[in-house]
Amino acid sequence: MGQVSWKGLFLSLFDYKTEKYVIAKNKKVGILYRVVQLSILAYLGENVFFVMTNLIVTPNQRQTTCPESVSIPDALCDEDEDCPAGQAVVAGNGVKTGRCLRDRDSIRGSCEVLAWCPVEKRSKPKKPLLASAENLTVFIKNSIRFPKFKFSKMNVLATNNESYLKSCHYSTEHPYCPIFLLGNIVRWAGNDFQEMALEGGVIGIQIEWNCDLDKAPSECNPHYSFSRLDNKFAEKSVSSGYNFRFAKYYRDAEGTEYRTLFKAYGIRFDVMVNGKAGKFNIIPTVINIGSGLALMGAGAFFCDLVLLYLIKKSNFYRGKKYEEVKSSSRKSLTSPTLNGSQSPEQLDRL
Repeated sequence: MGQVSWKGLFLSLFDYKTEKYVIAKNKKVGILYRVVQLSILAYLGENVFFVMTNLIVTPNQRQTTCPESVSIPDALCDEDEDCPAGQAVVAGNGVKTGRCLRDRDSIRGSCEVLAWCPVEKRSKPKKPLLASAENLTVFIKNSIRFPKFKFSKMNVLATNNESYLKSCHYSTEHPYCPIFLLGNIVRWAGNDFQEMALEGGVIGIQIEWNCDLDKAPSECNPHYSFSRLDNKFAEKSVSSGYNFRFAKYYRDAEGTEYRTLFKAYGIRFDVMVNGKAGKFNIIPTVINIGSGLALMGAGAFFCDLVLLYLIKKSNFYRGKKYEEVKSSSRKSLTSPTLNGSQSPEQLDRL
């Protein structure tokens, strides 16, 4: 019995398991699934927002067979044998069916695939569709809190004037108006908005709070810096920019499922906040001074180790540092004389 179970376990190592998909006709579960998907798309990360500047739309796709894009090297073919049935196209859109399709005017053809057809166009956009997005503004509200010192502050001007935030933009004259033009943010990061809008990119917005709380609270101010986080020197690379895909699904009157595929290009803005504060206190000062003195002693101890044991003349220095003192085997005895004139022998005879 034991041998049979072990044999079955060994043979199961060579089994191949494939996934099975079941389409559940349940509207409640379907709505929940789409809500979760939309929530993920809207979230895009913590302290991050995305501005779409370009878009490639592939409408009315359905699952059927069609020729793969000729821009994919693994899909190029001369005959049917170049397209093994059931083999996935590397970096492609579907699975090969075993047929090589060729246009009359084409020298080479492309493999037929089972996929969402027609397949997505592989050409890059020539100009941004939403070039005017650089005139959009974003309100970056931020606050800092140091609970140890019971201190907190916001990057928004404390005012009762309701029209202030409706008319101001961030500048050196208005450091407490955190309303930024997107074009200015990209320009302060050393880039051109129209060039970034074509294929996208990632911009970092750094907010630094360095506060000396021994000074007045008005001296604790936010400092902004802007930088490009993706590799701007790889503009000619196939992986340059920033983009992602998403799709919208629907059915026609006959129940056939279709989708519209979107490839969205844009600029992702990552907001990063750092803060540190300090205030004078006599107790930490005394502790730090004591620790410093202790470390100085540790330094002397380390140098002694090097001097006495690690260098060539260590024996010489060790002999100078440590003096060996031997006690005498016989102790001399002295006694006071009587009347200032009697010797020890005379004392013995007394």
